[in-house]
Amino acid sequence: MAQFTTRDGRPFEPEYLLAIDPKICIGCGRCFKVCSRNVMTLRGMDEDGRWVDLDEEDDGDVEKKVMMLIDEGACIGCGSCARVCPTGAQRHGRP
Repeated sequence: MAQFTTRDGRPFEPEYLLAIDPKICIGCGRCFKVCSRNVMTLRGMDEDGRWVDLDEEDDGDVEKKVMMLIDEGACIGCGSCARVCPTGAQRHGRP
């Protein structure tokens, strides 16, 4: 595994976003707002736990909105999303 350092030379071990628990996520969007890498997106979930498009909300299919990991390879492991998540819905670590 590569060794990383901060600008002043201190060791840094990235903790990458590995998963978002849809049962815990409240879809507040705080993590999405602080992420500059387009790692997540807001999606709808129906009452059976299946992903649905948000434009289907007019049909009443959306039970709740949650964040979904869409590009895990873009995550740089900065941890900003974890610091703003009010529910602890995210799991971070090393792949």
